[in-house]
Amino acid sequence: MATAERKVVLITRRTRLEELVAKYHSVAQARFYLEHLGADFSDYLAEHETYAAAKRAVTTALEAHGRYQAIDRGFLTNFMFAPDDVVVALGQDGLVANTMKYLDGQPIIGVNPDRYRWDGILLPFEPRDVSALVPEVMLDQVAHKVVTMAEASLSDGQRLLAVNDLFIGPKSHTSAHYEIELGERKEVQSSSGLIVSTGLGSTAWMKSVVMGSLAIASEFAHPARTQSYAPAPWDASFLQFAVREPFPSRSSHATLVFGRVDSEHQLKLRSFMPESGVIFSDGIESDYVSFNSGVEATIGVAKQSGKVIV
Repeated sequence: MATAERKVVLITRRTRLEELVAKYHSVAQARFYLEHLGADFSDYLAEHETYAAAKRAVTTALEAHGRYQAIDRGFLTNFMFAPDDVVVALGQDGLVANTMKYLDGQPIIGVNPDRYRWDGILLPFEPRDVSALVPEVMLDQVAHKVVTMAEASLSDGQRLLAVNDLFIGPKSHTSAHYEIELGERKEVQSSSGLIVSTGLGSTAWMKSVVMGSLAIASEFAHPARTQSYAPAPWDASFLQFAVREPFPSRSSHATLVFGRVDSEHQLKLRSFMPESGVIFSDGIESDYVSFNSGVEATIGVAKQSGKVIV
């Protein structure tokens, strides 16, 4: 909807210092804790002050615009976005990705609060850009990229979206036991779990898994061969999965360890784990659904997608 009357929702996060103050009740106690461990308290303080200054700058720009609402990311699970909202995420890449999961086509602007501290492929803007940028986004006059999401649908009714990747496996450092099925192929596996990556996520965790596997394989076969890896586009119509450390035995196999998931070939997993089986998204272990014995998970491309302003 192209209109200048749309509401802006600002998503913020607590700094490391604020997290420590919430735990230890005061700045003095947080400082004592950090310095007792030999950590540099000034770095925590500098990060906090820089983020606070960025937040003030963005808030001032939004106040001049008109209708806006600010919420902490801890309230995202219970917040209802209007269909025509414009969203501004002030934080790292993870905040943009975490917010995107709760949107359904609303544009999101990733703002980097500290260019000298944080990189970020989802953070092309700085606080000083917000004032001029928001009116243009309101009128749909700014370019954007579509981001494909992954979805896990469980037989017990649970559902989880991911912007970067899904992890399916044990909550702790134990073995995952499950049956995996893709098309006509099916086998029982024991492994450290699976990751399922979107196009956006293919630049991160999936890349590390694939490059590590290629490097190990080259030591056994072709040490001199140069291995390459090409990430998928953000709007790819498919997902990729990789099994981490599969262990072949009399009762488990390790042949279906990498593949593509699309609209015609969804990935199905059946848990054989009596407890501690989970599926979490985008590296946030607290954002998970249980995946224990008897539950079946279907992994595929989500119907909804992200819309990132670039």
